[in-house]
Amino acid sequence: MILKERKIETYVGDPTNCYVILDEQSKEIMCIDPAGNTQELSYLIKDILKGNLKYIYLTHCHGDHIGGVRQLKEQCGGKILIHREDKEGLNDKSINLSGIIDIPEIELEADSIVDDGDCIHLGNLEFRVLHTPGHTKGSSALYCEEEKCLFSGDTIFSGTWGRTDLPTSSREDIMESITKKILVLPDDTIIYPGHGKSTRVGDEKRIYLELQPKLF
Repeated sequence: MILKERKIETYVGDPTNCYVILDEQSKEIMCIDPAGNTQELSYLIKDILKGNLKYIYLTHCHGDHIGGVRQLKEQCGGKILIHREDKEGLNDKSINLSGIIDIPEIELEADSIVDDGDCIHLGNLEFRVLHTPGHTKGSSALYCEEEKCLFSGDTIFSGTWGRTDLPTSSREDIMESITKKILVLPDDTIIYPGHGKSTRVGDEKRIYLELQPKLF
């Protein structure tokens, strides 16, 4: 697996982490959360990695994660995937926040929806969908056991968790998602979040173990 990360500036001020994953044998590519800067992403996919974009995976429906989806699909193809609970947010500015964070209104249609436990394949690489509600009701993460990595969207970050004061969000749900879906993964699993730096499952455990007596 070849993994490339691009930090994409958006209207919210905190760059969004966009991930481009290549399976070296099949040359199939998945792009996670293309927030914008699609010319650079297209060049990376076509001219540097020289692969074929198979999937555009959206960890959730917020505008600072989906702003470049339409343009990237036009330039490179690929099927748009999102969890079923966030599908409606692709066309609702009150949910995707395009009406609040001063970005052009976004309207998208998913090519396919995913559910908890679904598997996505790039050649021989397998990514398992984890439904992680809390930041949005349809937030999801992608886990690759073979490569020991998790793409978490805005559910968990290094030292903290995602916002829960937004439409369809829930603090109780995000804590349950983190403790029951993410922190049960092997300690050496690398977490690649939607913003900020990467971390590891083992490094995050102590934060939530200290919180549990107050939450449950």
